[in-house]
Amino acid sequence: MRRPMADDWGLLEPLGAAASATSDDAVLAALVEVERGLVRAWGDVLGDNLSAVAAALDAGALDREALLAGARSGGVPVIALVEQLRAQAEAIGEGAGDRVHAGATSQDILDSALVLVARAALAEARGHLVIAGAALVALAAQERDTGSIARTLGQHAEPTTIGVSVAGWLDGVSSAIEAVDGTVFPVQLGGAVGTGAAFDRIAGRAGAAAELRAALAAELGLADPGRAWHTERSPILRIAGTAALVATTLGRIGREVAFLARTEIGEVALASTGGSSAMPHKRNPVDAVLLTANGLRAPGLIATVHAASVSQDARPPGEWHAEWQALRGLVRLALESAAAAAGLAGGLTIDRDAVARNAAMSAHLENHPAPTLAASARIVAAATERFRSLTPKDAS
Repeated sequence: MRRPMADDWGLLEPLGAAASATSDDAVLAALVEVERGLVRAWGDVLGDNLSAVAAALDAGALDREALLAGARSGGVPVIALVEQLRAQAEAIGEGAGDRVHAGATSQDILDSALVLVARAALAEARGHLVIAGAALVALAAQERDTGSIARTLGQHAEPTTIGVSVAGWLDGVSSAIEAVDGTVFPVQLGGAVGTGAAFDRIAGRAGAAAELRAALAAELGLADPGRAWHTERSPILRIAGTAALVATTLGRIGREVAFLARTEIGEVALASTGGSSAMPHKRNPVDAVLLTANGLRAPGLIATVHAASVSQDARPPGEWHAEWQALRGLVRLALESAAAAAGLAGGLTIDRDAVARNAAMSAHLENHPAPTLAASARIVAAATERFRSLTPKDAS
């Protein structure tokens, strides 16, 4: 009998294929990379050549069934991971296993690994955001003078242009890029209770903990926060906040596009649409729908991360554990949404006849074409300039 699949393989996550950077494989690779980096950092601090020990740590050779069993029994995956990694190191020489995880605690490794995963995923998301923004720049310029009707509170309000609407979407993409660029990804290293005492003891001198943390940060390419932040979760809150901002900002764009693509509105069309199991005539705006869905999922996850930050002790009983999947979920949503937004923006077309038809329903509203078009030109130019200032190389 075939063993049931244990992993989430995307059946209910239609955009999941875009987020392999947040998979269990990616997390496991990051955990091993942190342990490998810690060995190398110890080599720097102690003046030893530990490159062979670091190279012996192989994520691909790990017994995953044992890791899963260890995660269940220990409540954290690092304990069983360290046992296997020490065995790998010991195979190259007696005593080499003691070099692995020296002085560290599970939280040092898992926090740093999740930060690595978040950094990689948000960097990938940024690339998709740049593609989406460049497409919106072109669309805003193309439709800068296409008169339309703005809606407020679900009703026709005043004349505007399609260019202004697209510039608003572009500003959201720029805000998301700004958030990613402004996010700091710090290493975690504090030892059992955040004091770093074990590191000083192993090195035989005071101040070794700070030296080791700086060396580990350099090995991993992460920031050195100058401290341990075991229960001071502001670094995670900031990363989670960036991911949530990306997902919700793109969710808002998805919602507007889905509205404008409605049969009775018809102002936009997507290059890629989906069908219906019951109504073959339908052309569903799937990317817009999924962007909206991701935006709606993000608030619940960010609430979990915030709630988990109200913790206690040097390591809390449950709050930290609640954070892992919520943080990864947010980063996954950000990456999925950015990839979908790049595809959506690149394939959007405007039906100018539909735009004019809808605007004509409120022909009685006061209209001043010249000021409206002048304002549209300014808004599109400002949004374009802002985006290009954030992406001088990417958008060239």
